[in-house]
Amino acid sequence: MIAIYPGSFDPITLGHLDIIERGGQLFDLVIVTVLRNPNKQPLFSVEKRVEQIRECTQHLSNVEVDSFTGLTVEYAKLRNAKVLLRGLRVLSDFEKELQMAHTNVTLWDGIETVFLATAKEYSFLSSSIVKEIAKFGGSISHLVPKNVAQDITLYYS
Repeated sequence: MIAIYPGSFDPITLGHLDIIERGGQLFDLVIVTVLRNPNKQPLFSVEKRVEQIRECTQHLSNVEVDSFTGLTVEYAKLRNAKVLLRGLRVLSDFEKELQMAHTNVTLWDGIETVFLATAKEYSFLSSSIVKEIAKFGGSISHLVPKNVAQDITLYYS
């Protein structure tokens, strides 16, 4: 079974990577899809984020990385995926993600959403937190993959 793990991943964090790795144990193929979100001002281009994710997932043989503009369910149909994979950190994530899961089913009744609880060591972690710490010169090496930490450090230097 194919699962789509959509997100902006700006930047990808170790929490995201944990969901990708665990999703890879559950599904035949996990397609990490960098979505263009016009409501967010990204740190890195979509192409750069795809490159970053490919580098830090190269050890996972059943993970692909792609990008897409549009509705996630349309991308899922295009890739013959029946599952959207989502990570949950806190209760507020669940409320938002459940609403989105219900909305997606109204767009295509062939899609299911599978939620994975984020590992407890990453339950506080978000891309926004990473960017804020880096912006003020704090260490992010324990929050993001090494290649991403280097890119962020260069960005803010």
